[in-house]
Order: sequence, then structure tokens, then C-alpha cells
Amino acid sequence: MNKIYLENDESTNKLGALISEQLKNIDKSLIEIHLEGDLGAGKTFLTRSILSNSGWNGLVKSPTYTLCEEYDLGDVIFLHIDLYRTDEPEDIHIFDLDRKTHIKKIIIIEWPQKLVIKRNFDLKISFEHFEGGRKVLINDSGELFSNLIKHYE
Repeated sequence: MNKIYLENDESTNKLGALISEQLKNIDKSLIEIHLEGDLGAGKTFLTRSILSNSGWNGLVKSPTYTLCEEYDLGDVIFLHIDLYRTDEPEDIHIFDLDRKTHIKKIIIIEWPQKLVIKRNFDLKISFEHFEGGRKVLINDSGELFSNLIKHYE
């Protein structure tokens, strides 16, 4: 685990660009990222940055009310899930997250602590408001994002 301080949106966008670069270089068909933190701490902002740095040119909206937004980039699909407004354990199952549709699938889940059945993550980022910026804890479950963590050491 690694703690870093993101002083503004520009530094958060830089983190998103670094994650996007890592995602492009990972040879794995399913990658899951969990984002934790208070409301307004930067979870959706980071997701927007990851998507735009991965080649998505359209709008990236918060899936707070829709629960899931899909972003199809050809061989790669991003599923952006927000569990803030749900208390139903079945809600996550309606997305059929394990379906095979693309060469690579990247699942980003906001509020993963609300999952009744815990899912494995490849990268977990916990956000906290701190002195006008964001304090971030990065947890790589293996070696997939080791270069990202080394960048901030």
C-alpha cells in the first residue's frame, strides 16, 4: 500500500493517466478497480480521467442513479458501477459482470464496501478529503500496478 497526496484536480488527472497507461500494458482479460471514499472525494473524477486517457471522447457521467455505465472502446469495455444508492444485494448481479463480450474488460466499482458478496480487486484506491486536496491510499493486490506504486515512492 502506498499513501499519496493529490493537491488538486490536475494531480488527480495525472494519477488517472498513469492508471490508464498501466491498463494498456496489462495482458489480462478482466481487471477490476475499486474506489472508496466519501462523497465528492474524487472517485468519479478519477474514473473520468482514466476513461479519457484510455481514448474515450464522450461524456462520462456518474452512474449514481443508473448504477452502471458502459464505455465501449472496441476491444476494451469499461463498466463504471456506483453502488452508493443501492442496498439490494442483487443489484450487482444484474450487470452480469463476468460475461464475455470483449477482449478486455475493465470494471471500476465505486463504493465496493457495499458489496454483499465481496469481489477480488486488482487495484483499490481509497480517497479522503485532506487540506483542500485528496489523500489517497493505493492498494495493488498483486504486481499488475507495481509501476504505478513505484511512481509515487
